[in-house]
Amino acid sequence: MKGIIGKKIGMTSVFGPDGKQTPCTVIEAGPCVVTQVKSSDNDGYTALQLAFGEKAERKASESEKGHFAKAAASPKNHLKEFRNYSLDKNLGETITCEIFAEGESVDVVGTTKGKGFQGVVKRHGFAGVGQQSHGQHDRQRAPGSIGNSSDASRVFKGMRMAGRMGGDRVKVKGLKVIKIFPDKNYILVTGSVPGHNGSIVFIQN
Repeated sequence: MKGIIGKKIGMTSVFGPDGKQTPCTVIEAGPCVVTQVKSSDNDGYTALQLAFGEKAERKASESEKGHFAKAAASPKNHLKEFRNYSLDKNLGETITCEIFAEGESVDVVGTTKGKGFQGVVKRHGFAGVGQQSHGQHDRQRAPGSIGNSSDASRVFKGMRMAGRMGGDRVKVKGLKVIKIFPDKNYILVTGSVPGHNGSIVFIQN
């Protein structure tokens, strides 16, 4: 496996030679610095720890400064460990978006937008109860019955109800790399990826 840390820039669309429009997401992928190399002998598994995004020196703790100093790198904001990394990289090396190729299939992991406390219509797609008539009042978006009264006398686990929505870790699989801009560290992938603009995402194949 190979991967990189990136930042979602936003969405756009590209047109192919046949004139077909394809919606895509622009991701600033890297550059990332290898801040730790884990091996089976020392750690029990193989992995590369990558760092992305500059962090102010005054905001870094002494332990963080020492950790990044081993890789001869400045303090970074985001760290991510990729297990069983297929590329042979050494401590302190830089990884860019050029590890991927146009036409390659990748998976993107991100955190969805937080929606706060939401009702069942928005959270679970309930249809509501229809028009207001026959004494019904302000019940269009209510969940309805949530259980039996006499027999179960309780609400079963897993009942779809109102609650906090969003903020979940989601992986979108099988996105195609449309275009790579090495000078700007941009990758264009088909479709949408989870998260708001500026959020951190992980790209892996």
